[in-house]
Amino acid sequence: MTINKDTIIGDILKIAPQAAPIFMGIGMHCLGCPASQGETVEQACAVHGVDVNELLAKVNKLIGK
Repeated sequence: MTINKDTIIGDILKIAPQAAPIFMGIGMHCLGCPASQGETVEQACAVHGVDVNELLAKVNKLIGK
């Protein structure tokens, strides 16, 4: 599976829980709360001031392992 900017954070964590530290590293410390679970990657990056393409590269690299 390739993660894109419209992928929901909760869906990513279901298939790749090992991605949690990446999201926590950008400031998403409440990964279990309903708001973060329903956010897209793009929304999370906008809220936390992170470049969406850089985050996508990290997550997809991790999942591709």
